Amino acid sequence: MRILIFHGYLLRGTGSNVYNANLARALRELGHEVHLLCQDGDAAALPWVDRVGRWRGGEMIVEGEVGGDGSVTVYTPDIGGLLPVYVHDRYEGFEVKVFPDLSEAELDRYLRSNVAAVAEVAERAGGIDAALANHVVMGPAILARADLEHGFAAKVHGSALEYTVRPHPQRFLGYAREGMAAAAAVLVGSRHTAESLWRTIADPSLPAKTRLGPPGVETEAFRSRDPEQAAAELASLAGRLERAVTDDDAFGRDPRQAAVAIREFASRTPRVLYVGKLIPQKGVELLLEAWPAVAAANPGASLLIAGFGEHEQELRRLAADGVSFSGRLEHDEVAVAMGAADALVVPSVFPEAFGMVAAEGAASGALPVCADHSGLHEVASRLAQALPAEIADLVAFPLGDDAPAQIAERLNRWLALPAAERNSAGRALAGVVRERWSWEGVARGVIAASAGDVSELPEVPGPDQ
Repeated sequence: MRILIFHGYLLRGTGSNVYNANLARALRELGHEVHLLCQDGDAAALPWVDRVGRWRGGEMIVEGEVGGDGSVTVYTPDIGGLLPVYVHDRYEGFEVKVFPDLSEAELDRYLRSNVAAVAEVAERAGGIDAALANHVVMGPAILARADLEHGFAAKVHGSALEYTVRPHPQRFLGYAREGMAAAAAVLVGSRHTAESLWRTIADPSLPAKTRLGPPGVETEAFRSRDPEQAAAELASLAGRLERAVTDDDAFGRDPRQAAVAIREFASRTPRVLYVGKLIPQKGVELLLEAWPAVAAANPGASLLIAGFGEHEQELRRLAADGVSFSGRLEHDEVAVAMGAADALVVPSVFPEAFGMVAAEGAASGALPVCADHSGLHEVASRLAQALPAEIADLVAFPLGDDAPAQIAERLNRWLALPAAERNSAGRALAGVVRERWSWEGVARGVIAASAGDVSELPEVPGPDQ
């Protein structure tokens, strides 16, 4: 099948970027011809990308070769260097504005450029059999206006809904409704996101075509390591980072800083990890406030903060002994860090569409300690079912004034368990991930959703499930 994916951002770093990269790769491995539109100018360096398409002087130029079954061609539409985002951050090579700050002319240019690019890609490919639009705005509206022959599915990640559409309905709700109405099916990561979407769009026909479509986990990469293997892989990763040559400000990436942080993480035990954006909504300060109590109970403990964002310098000021900051890590590098971690914390104070980081940590045999709300609650609840009753509560903590104490208490109880009990629980957590979340299953679900065939897709769970 010829499958088109509209993402509009990068293919590494944050949640939706990783989702689309892994989805494209899974579709390729299933033998499909994938046409992925995004803004990752370094896509050719990714080993699963066969060709790249760029517009030069208004003409599309495609470079690279395809051989055998399955292929991925990545296209970067010419959007004039202005990248609209949901949460402000630096992106190398772009002028960045959050959507509400765009002028009407800038928003119109962005839409028209992408609609034209999608239409040209579809024509050059000889037609598209299935398609996916990411984010509630602007991807679905773009595919709706491109008038694809066989329709498309929409994947709601949550950020566009919570940061753009809900706070600014007068300007963006119309685009969201246009896209949702045109989509053959809508995929969400959790009931929380589904309910937020239904309330916001207020279209009575939307729930019937909404299905559960969480991201998957690369279980071959995200897996537990024995202590010797974990130490060796961390040392190898630090060495690669030290040898890397790149711009210090490239998308939150300073390889020398990352190498120092990884070596410090490797040199101490037990190890706790945070992976995500360094913005207030992620609640990282709750973990840093909890850390002194964890370090006191576990002498020599190490906390690695892996991520980037506008809140970094303030968080550094809160950090105590045993805390290191790596900046952004690539997805395969995160897998190495998780495989060496005893636990990770997901302390978001803002709704999450899914608990991808929690699922990846669980696949690695580490205990995920999650804020008990939104999509995180749904992931944590499923993981808790695999644990012995006396430690099932460790995977989630309630947000409140005592959240740091709640985090510390859960980490300390987990780290105090005998190694054999922790290993047994880690294997049980990994088993849940293998059973429930695989990229091949995600890929097949996207194809079915694009055709409007929701009969075999899991329904959004009820409020008590």
